[in-house]
Amino acid sequence: MRRRDSRALVYPAPNQPPEIRRYPIPALEPGAVLLRVLASEICGTDVHLFHGRLQGVPYPLIPGHVSAGIVEETNGVVYDVEGRPLEVGDRVTFLDVHATCNHCWYCLVAKASTRCPYRKVYGITYGAEEPPGLAGGWSEYLYLRPNTKLLPLPAEVSTETWMGGGCGLPTATHAVELAQIRLGDRVLIQGSGPVGLSCAALALLSGAGWVGVIGAPELRLHLARSFGVDATFNIQTTSLEERANAIKNLTGNRGPDIVIEASGNPQAVVEGCELVRDGGRYVIVGQYTNNGDVLLNPHLHINRKHLEIRGCWGSDFSHFYRAIEILKRFDSRIHWSRFISKAYQLDEASQAIEDMEQQRVIKALITPHGPIDS
Repeated sequence: MRRRDSRALVYPAPNQPPEIRRYPIPALEPGAVLLRVLASEICGTDVHLFHGRLQGVPYPLIPGHVSAGIVEETNGVVYDVEGRPLEVGDRVTFLDVHATCNHCWYCLVAKASTRCPYRKVYGITYGAEEPPGLAGGWSEYLYLRPNTKLLPLPAEVSTETWMGGGCGLPTATHAVELAQIRLGDRVLIQGSGPVGLSCAALALLSGAGWVGVIGAPELRLHLARSFGVDATFNIQTTSLEERANAIKNLTGNRGPDIVIEASGNPQAVVEGCELVRDGGRYVIVGQYTNNGDVLLNPHLHINRKHLEIRGCWGSDFSHFYRAIEILKRFDSRIHWSRFISKAYQLDEASQAIEDMEQQRVIKALITPHGPIDS
């Protein structure tokens, strides 16, 4: 008989120390899946959640919105997007966004499911006490509600490789899709966290003629250079003027054709508008939460430059699906598992959150059952 409870890491309330609690594993309703969690990501969103910076989040909360695990049990036959039935023992991930309605104007007309007013997200908008519970990946077991979109991880994609991509790779896939990079384009990425690094990798794979990254600390910039980025600019050791002059000299004395902001710092938006060439494109993906206002001059920063600005918030199933395909084909070049700096146990979550916030790590994982075994 399988166990009837699961240890989980809980945020009791904003800025309160995380707690380990036990929750019963409920009987599965038809179409539900019980997942034995191998690994769950700690990303910038989880730091924001710890500090209560996202609106509409129910506390107490089990964090962990991008995870991978083993199918422990199903109630009835559950299929993947290719129409194949999932089996007990399969290694899978899943789209963290759940319950988009496919009936509202945003879903059906705008084709923007990330703006569906009914969407829910595992590890973010499902509370720990909301039945049936166990809705975050920082837990030994994860209850996946009916109609959760699951994706089997192919043999070519290890758990470490998928989690190295994690949340950042599908988000970057969305951003690069909006950037519409053409062969030979000069592309600048602002931010060297997991999203920014994945954007840089995808820009290279898209055929960019030059790719630069602005960020810090040096640990992250070194990783960017290791997979082929042409130039890096450390925000801790360079001034705005120094970066602007260097980037202009490296991009035909005009500036990058495309700039992607993935830093999360509102001030980066002003710098990005100034760096991108006249007639260029600017994609803003890093402003996931409200970090404050900036002062823009509509004439100088946008209108006179004939600048195209696109906002990018979240990702949908297609970006998760494409992320796996990218890893199958190109991981031998980028090695996304190198994005992972450290794995932590449930009782080490406080240290993990601090390490992420202080940028001591590039990417961190929670591995509730110990070292990843698959």
